[in-house]
Amino acid sequence: MHAYRSHHCGALRQSEVGEAVRLSGWVHRKRDHGGLLFIDLRDHHGLTQLVVEPEMGFFADVEAVRQESVIRVEGKVVARDAEVINPNLPTGEIEIRISSFEVLSTADELPLPVFGEPDYPEDIRMTYRYLDLRRETLHANIMLRAAVTTEIRRGMERQGFTDFQTPILTASSPEGARDFLVPSRLHPGKFYALPQAPQIFKQLIMVSGFDRYYQIAPCFRDEDARADRSAGEFYQLDMEMSFVEREDVFEAVGTMTHDVFAKFAGERSVSSYPFIKIPFDESMQKYGTDKPDLRCPIVMQTVSDHFRGAGFKVFTSILDADPAHEIRAIPAPGGGSRAFCDRMNSWAQKQGLPGMGYMIFAEGEAKGPLAKNIGPERSAAVREQLGMKAGDAAFFLAGKPEDFLAVAAKARVLIGEEMELTDKDSFALAWIIDFPMYEWDEENKKVEFGHNPFSMPQGGLDALNAAKTDADYLALKAFQYDLVCNGYELGSGAIRNHRPDIMYKAFEIAGYGAEVVEDKFGGMLNAFKYGAPPHGGCALGLERIVMLLADQENIREVTMFPMNQQAEDLLLGAPAEPNPQQLKETHIRVAPQITEKKA
Repeated sequence: MHAYRSHHCGALRQSEVGEAVRLSGWVHRKRDHGGLLFIDLRDHHGLTQLVVEPEMGFFADVEAVRQESVIRVEGKVVARDAEVINPNLPTGEIEIRISSFEVLSTADELPLPVFGEPDYPEDIRMTYRYLDLRRETLHANIMLRAAVTTEIRRGMERQGFTDFQTPILTASSPEGARDFLVPSRLHPGKFYALPQAPQIFKQLIMVSGFDRYYQIAPCFRDEDARADRSAGEFYQLDMEMSFVEREDVFEAVGTMTHDVFAKFAGERSVSSYPFIKIPFDESMQKYGTDKPDLRCPIVMQTVSDHFRGAGFKVFTSILDADPAHEIRAIPAPGGGSRAFCDRMNSWAQKQGLPGMGYMIFAEGEAKGPLAKNIGPERSAAVREQLGMKAGDAAFFLAGKPEDFLAVAAKARVLIGEEMELTDKDSFALAWIIDFPMYEWDEENKKVEFGHNPFSMPQGGLDALNAAKTDADYLALKAFQYDLVCNGYELGSGAIRNHRPDIMYKAFEIAGYGAEVVEDKFGGMLNAFKYGAPPHGGCALGLERIVMLLADQENIREVTMFPMNQQAEDLLLGAPAEPNPQQLKETHIRVAPQITEKKA
């Protein structure tokens, strides 16, 4: 028999009754029932119940052992009595009456419990992450992540993709976040950067003549943590394809993503394949965001014309002040109560807006101050456009859309949840397409890249050359796309700009001369001058996929050793001050932190 176990703690069934077995694992919990002592023994695979009888010579030792101590036992598999079978446990029909007992490792008093999984402060959970990972839910989440990763790899390789590794020590890249810098010992005063993404390398792989690349890639970005974004580092499915158009990427990624979600969704439904495609402008119009939660059926509409010249002076003056101003309506089916409308109005004020006007639709005329001010005819027109019936309501926001759309998007989701319109047991996936090539930089009063400077503009060089004004530039679209699910951006990608002449022109429009392009992106630009295939791809966030499948709201719940919200590793103590020898070898002097004096 093996030194530590003949079976793992999730293996034994009725078929092993009568067998002598040896098990090792952690003491999950103990229970004393009228002299008999019961132990739930746990390992990676599951739980097995042990029974210790008082006449056993080691009974006192078992009684004294602490939870989470590691023990080894031998004993006989016996069938449980019918009334004590545990149908929720795979090993629930049997137990082990142990004949020998040994403590392999003693546990000190626990700083957080493993059994029961109560909420505990983040600093304790991060400091003792190895204990946190023993808890059932988190352990299952990490195993789900491993299974999802395996399925992603299978899905990519079935479609002819090859796993290539790209460098970790590299140069700064234009991904939009702060780099992590690594000092060079051999080159004083110079630094490597950890890759924000393998973007440039994967495009160079295509230029090098490889056809389909993928990688579960580590990415490093010095940015603040939030619920759906890790501090410092994360992993993504990175992929690229040569000689493809947008639909080819959608087919490769969509097929794999659908299969992964379908396999791990359990009882939840998954959008049918192929996923719907929503243009960016339409998404912003209907949902107020480029990552809509399509489980909520509410669609916003522009209703400006019903308020022009109407009796509600607040909205009229807003519309008259600027042609870019709009009135947007958010339908609220079933929300036609004064209490609900007042609650939503108060919520909007807490979000930083003056509030939200509303109409309540009854059997006759619409009710509320807004309806009263614009009159029954206009109120009826609003009702007809929105398709409202008695018992419904609608909320209204006015001004420049970019100033209120973020709140409107949240309001839409909140109304859907409050009115129980949102299908919580589903995964609603969609492609958001036709992103703007450029956007307006209000701070610098100039046109700037909207998403990814290496995306191919729709219409190519001809479209760039035809555009003459800022308005023309802002109207240009890129072959840029995002995959979204349940209000989260799962991934982003593009058909790449593989032609130097188009790249020079695209950067020129954004105010960057040829010398800037050659200085910042010379490696890739020079490669393109030696024959680059048309290519495209995308990257999907691994943690976000697993977070959704695990029904978690925080990405740390699907990450084995995450940092805390302050980007600190409390387990190993990072970041830490370097010692003088390390500073000397890397030619670095740490400047004292300067604190500003208060006036």
